[in-house]
Amino acid sequence: MPAMHLFEYAVLRVVPRVEREEFLNVGVVLYCRSLGFLQTRFQLPEAKLKAVAPALDVAEVQARLQAFERICQGRAAGGTIGQFGIAERFRWLTATRSTIVQTSPVHPGLCADAAETLARLYAQLVE
Repeated sequence: MPAMHLFEYAVLRVVPRVEREEFLNVGVVLYCRSLGFLQTRFQLPEAKLKAVAPALDVAEVQARLQAFERICQGRAAGGTIGQFGIAERFRWLTATRSTIVQTSPVHPGLCADAAETLARLYAQLVE
């Protein structure tokens, strides 16, 4: 049996009107300390977003999600937050916020392969 590793994940959500508390799941961010893994996977369903929120600036939402991706990658591309350690970046990304891009509460699990787990969670929770 392969070694199992503790991981944490959160679902990325687009909240077109924060006051209505309605959202669309658009991605997942997954962190596994023991594997040094922090990645996100997302896709913006533009047709759904336009149906729910016709005035929404999809390009702005896409840019915010790409910032999540850059922060996960770290280094200079991730800006100031990208310079933090991997755990601090995950905590920053999943901190409660009241903006158009939010995350669900953080959930734990065990995995043998973090990349495969990210793909599976994305398929289950977003697609």
